[in-house]
Amino acid sequence: MKNKNYSNLRVISMKKYKNISYAEAIREGTLQAMQMSKKVMVMGQLIDFKSGIFGTTTGLVEKFGNKRVRDFPVAESLMTSAGIGAAITGSRVILVHMRIDFMLYSFDAIVNWMSLWRFKSNNKSQVPLVIRAIVGRGWGQGPQHSKSFHSWFSNLPGINVAMPTTAFDAKGLLLESIFGNNPTIIIEHRSLFNLKDNVPTEPYRVRFGKAVVRKKGKDVTLVAIGVMLIDSLKAAYELKLQGISVEVIDPITLSPLDRKTIINSVKKTGRLVVVDPSWTSFGASSEIITTVVESNIKNMKSKPLRVNLPDSHTPMSSALEDKFYTNKNDIIRAIKKAIK
Repeated sequence: MKNKNYSNLRVISMKKYKNISYAEAIREGTLQAMQMSKKVMVMGQLIDFKSGIFGTTTGLVEKFGNKRVRDFPVAESLMTSAGIGAAITGSRVILVHMRIDFMLYSFDAIVNWMSLWRFKSNNKSQVPLVIRAIVGRGWGQGPQHSKSFHSWFSNLPGINVAMPTTAFDAKGLLLESIFGNNPTIIIEHRSLFNLKDNVPTEPYRVRFGKAVVRKKGKDVTLVAIGVMLIDSLKAAYELKLQGISVEVIDPITLSPLDRKTIINSVKKTGRLVVVDPSWTSFGASSEIITTVVESNIKNMKSKPLRVNLPDSHTPMSSALEDKFYTNKNDIIRAIKKAIK
């Protein structure tokens, strides 16, 4: 695979595709990128293990060697700083943080170096670094393995932030990020890794800032961020049987955010519910609602609503965990409240 014209990569057709999991799609995208350019390298803790990181890096070290597949000690700040340095000096780096919670040890490197390097150099120097940050849930993950900091990172200028939910988007966004020149954080929810989708066999790119309408509707707009898309679609199709038509929008990327698609949908439905897999206060759901309110839509039929996690840490107990996390029924209740 010797095509060096990365900017021309796109999905031309779905004639050649296979049904693979989210994790397999990430591995395939990584493999194809490494075949396309010797500048692409992968870094992370336990990255050279036989099983790979949840199956997303399996077999890479055997194929490309340990100079391009770099194992690191448990030192998140060191790992991120090394990735930034490698990217600045010519490599295209995929850096995997198995736990987004502990990625916060890298905050200085991300905030004070990665996000503003291009700005400080007046666009003369770039940081083509992709951070894959994984969020856990279930299995007693507790408060230190389950947080999602997409709102934090989306607040930073100079960084792209994505939350793909399908295998198709996971592969396409990864390739887009690797061969783009902006530092990017892709937040992956561990519970999605076994979900399957039809994915083109050839490399392709999914563009940032383009939301997808996953289901069309006319009664209410439902914006579902990241992993919440799954329960949101279940809720929408259940409500369809009750005569309620829900339009489901998957933003896919939060920075940049496709505000236009959301606004146009709300202009049609007059109602908005946002489902966000993070805390209620000061989150992405607030930003999306503010976007709609500031657009001054004249035909709003009800106030915008949001469905979030409570402003609390994640419990360790599985019984409490079930009560903590948002589910399909919470979304249905919010939609019914919006259309009263």
